[in-house]
Amino acid sequence: MNTPQDSLLGREVAYPSHYDPELLFPIPRAGARAELGLDNAALPFTGHDRWHAYELGWLDLRGKPQVATATLTVPQDSQALIESKSLKLYLNSLNAARFASAEAVCEQVAADLSARAGAPVTVALGLPVFGHDSDALLIDTLELDVDDYGPPNPSHLAVDGGVVTETLVSHLLKSNCPVTGQPDWGSVVLRYEGPRLSREGLLRYLVSFRDHAGFHEQCVERIFADVMARCAPARLSVEARYTRRGGLDINPWRVTPGWEGQAPAPLRELRQ
Repeated sequence: MNTPQDSLLGREVAYPSHYDPELLFPIPRAGARAELGLDNAALPFTGHDRWHAYELGWLDLRGKPQVATATLTVPQDSQALIESKSLKLYLNSLNAARFASAEAVCEQVAADLSARAGAPVTVALGLPVFGHDSDALLIDTLELDVDDYGPPNPSHLAVDGGVVTETLVSHLLKSNCPVTGQPDWGSVVLRYEGPRLSREGLLRYLVSFRDHAGFHEQCVERIFADVMARCAPARLSVEARYTRRGGLDINPWRVTPGWEGQAPAPLRELRQ
């Protein structure tokens, strides 16, 4: 089984001089899910991991450099997630490769990522627009004392009212890379239908990720699992929009099956 310690993450590596799909490093999802008590064969959510690639380049057939941006979508039921540094190195390896068209680049990247992730990955040129969730309520302005910065503490989560359907957002999520310890910053969009969540409790809970070491995708699945276990909403959607690192940002989204239509709009935060 691949582990983060087996990868190139945190090591000095040479800039790729040729196209090399072997640079892609998959990390099985099952291990982290088992730690949360989730059965990888019967998950309580569906969704995807949406990557934004800001630094995509290649050569045309005459050797002229081409540049683009791209959106990569990995389904949550893939066998593995793709480590971010390995994806950056892989995309850099395209810089010296010749392709007949931008469409050919997308097809090659999709094929390589699908092979490593173990599920069909889609690749499209371009990025979502900047924007915000117009119906979301920002909880970051709440006046409250906070002194719990980790590990993630679901005991903060509680309900304090009748059944509602609402969207809550916080820009205060911070976790750390599980290998390098470097900080990862993100915004969380939580949409649900069920007993009204304590907003103070939710904010304290999200802040308790501050010293937690976990990959972006795993953090979102932990949030989803904890909210379901502690607050029992009938339906739940959780998306995190992480800030850019190395020309990439990651936007994992998990949702109750059958509620996919309540997905947050595919937007980019201003920090991205």
